[in-house]
Amino acid sequence: MNEYTIVIEDAGSNFAAYVLDFDGCISTGATIEEVTANMREAIAAHIEVMIEHGEDVPEPMPFVMTKKIAV
Repeated sequence: MNEYTIVIEDAGSNFAAYVLDFDGCISTGATIEEVTANMREAIAAHIEVMIEHGEDVPEPMPFVMTKKIAV
């Protein structure tokens, strides 16, 4: 089982998320828990489609760091 890093953003009326390893793999949810569960399903579906199309499924990024920078 692979662990992919997702980014969750407060979208005002809900939460939006995307996965760093897959372009276009996004989801939303009313809560952080919901968007996390939705992303789990979205990633699984994204991988399934990649396999169906004969595409290579990337390994998860080995290291991700976040840092807030004031500008």
